[in-house]
Amino acid sequence: SRCSRDSPDLAADMRAPWPPGLTVFCVAVLGGFSYLRMGLPHTAVELAYKNTSGKGRVPPHIIFVMVDDQGYSDVGYHGSDIHTPVLDQLAAEGVKLENYYVQPICSPSRSQLMTGRYQIHTGLQHSIIRSRQPLCLPPNTPTLPERLRQAGYSTHMVGKWHLGFCRPECLPTARGFQSFLGSLTGSGDHFNFQSCDGAEACGFDLHDGERPAWELSGNYSTRLYTERVKKILRTHDRQTPLFLYVALQAAHTPLQAPVHLLQRYHSLGNRLRRHYAAMLSGVDEAVGEMVEEMRDQGYYRNSVLIYSSDNGGQPLSGGCNWPLRGGKGSYWEGGVRAVGFVHSPLLKRTGVVSQALIHVSDWYPTLLALAGSPEREPRRLDGYDVWGAISKGLPCPRTEILFNIDPVSRRPGEVDHRLLAVNGFGIWDTGVRAAIRAGDWKLLTGNVGDGDWVPPQILPGGPQQWQGMEKRQDQRGKSVWLFNITADPYERSDQAEARPEVVKLLLSRIAEYNRTAVPARNPPDDPMADPQLHGGVWTPWLGEKEAENEYSGGPADGYSRKVQLKSCKVCKLRALFKKVGTRLQRSALYF
Repeated sequence: SRCSRDSPDLAADMRAPWPPGLTVFCVAVLGGFSYLRMGLPHTAVELAYKNTSGKGRVPPHIIFVMVDDQGYSDVGYHGSDIHTPVLDQLAAEGVKLENYYVQPICSPSRSQLMTGRYQIHTGLQHSIIRSRQPLCLPPNTPTLPERLRQAGYSTHMVGKWHLGFCRPECLPTARGFQSFLGSLTGSGDHFNFQSCDGAEACGFDLHDGERPAWELSGNYSTRLYTERVKKILRTHDRQTPLFLYVALQAAHTPLQAPVHLLQRYHSLGNRLRRHYAAMLSGVDEAVGEMVEEMRDQGYYRNSVLIYSSDNGGQPLSGGCNWPLRGGKGSYWEGGVRAVGFVHSPLLKRTGVVSQALIHVSDWYPTLLALAGSPEREPRRLDGYDVWGAISKGLPCPRTEILFNIDPVSRRPGEVDHRLLAVNGFGIWDTGVRAAIRAGDWKLLTGNVGDGDWVPPQILPGGPQQWQGMEKRQDQRGKSVWLFNITADPYERSDQAEARPEVVKLLLSRIAEYNRTAVPARNPPDDPMADPQLHGGVWTPWLGEKEAENEYSGGPADGYSRKVQLKSCKVCKLRALFKKVGTRLQRSALYF
């Protein structure tokens, strides 16, 4: 037998085996691992439906709340100065996930939630999907809402998509959601919904289905999305199982909040922290209203509520991950360890803290199993069904997380053979950004992001801005780090030199995973995406021919591209008429 589950590839027969001869060595070095894929006595479905009447039972309603850029320490039950009484109570009455991981930035976390697959298996290894980038989720990869619809669920999305929209086939309503109200890009004004990609490309980004929702501009995003959620809960037929994905835009920049929320934090001298805190208080209120509506409308007793941040907080924008190291955009714990909990009457144990190793990709198979439609080819996925570990405290099938391998992270000409031959023991080029956790151990290579520890009292704008901050000392001239995360969750004691045998083992795992990776897709920005060419709105701009080039990797037709660019004046004239037309479509304000 092997010490770890083989890492899944695009096909069941292409997996990442352990190097020969390492099995016994692995057991000795990584003692405490339970890497055998476990034949658990209870599946998620059995746990959800055991001791029920059986026939006619409606599968559980699933509400998944993803909040944007909430720091690990920015919730009341982690000792925060931000007041989150609703979240604190829901977590206390459910299961707190205290060994829960996401990705360090927006699109990667969302893509793995939607597909159950690591970035290396979807071609989205590098950064976020930019607004003008002709890129989105692979069309041949089934999404969670698509699978849930096949299982009989009604699927609705409210909030931030950020998974690409270059073609109509990339939109949320084309990837499994029956309704959508929200934004397509990564960030925007929380009141007027203007979103900019750089200084030169700005446009309106609030959509109801496929149309721009001009009439809803002026509403605060968290308030608007909460009202839409409540409307869905009021009008939905409870005899049909519901999947509601609520991806709140808060607390992503720009930091904006209504006056009544800001007044609660008037004593905070740090302006960024004050606005950030007010936004999270708005999130807390919103979740409270959603749960109250679930109770009022009769959903609650047969529901599962999951709460998750999409990545760590950004200290430069008011967030706090202290005492964890690093923050948003980094593979240090402050960037990838997230606030998360599950609240449900279907849980077999409540009021507990789970230390099960759980990753955002696990929700895909877990929720499908809860829906009574488990993944038919589990080896196709990188996620695991972890409901048994959450609900009953059973051994968790996951013992390893590949955070990422980003081949685009190194610029051309930066190759240093010592990074492979010396630092990487000839196994792995440690100049490539990569990170993996296996059991107690975590290995990082390459430029994995800012590794400072940022105590709360010196957040930006404070009296001693950045003064006295604990600067990382172990990133200078290094390309590989090793930490025992269980014993050292704050990543203060690098064990790379002391434990070379563990370094070699985990470098081998990264190399094996890399053999299963698909090429990274990172196309340049497309000038034809400019909202000013489309009525002032961020909207799909590619047709089928361009889509074929996008996914085949074939070159674009240079002549056609020049003709498109030369016709921009005509585009702008058409855009003017389109803008007038969309504004004429405005109706009475509704949610």
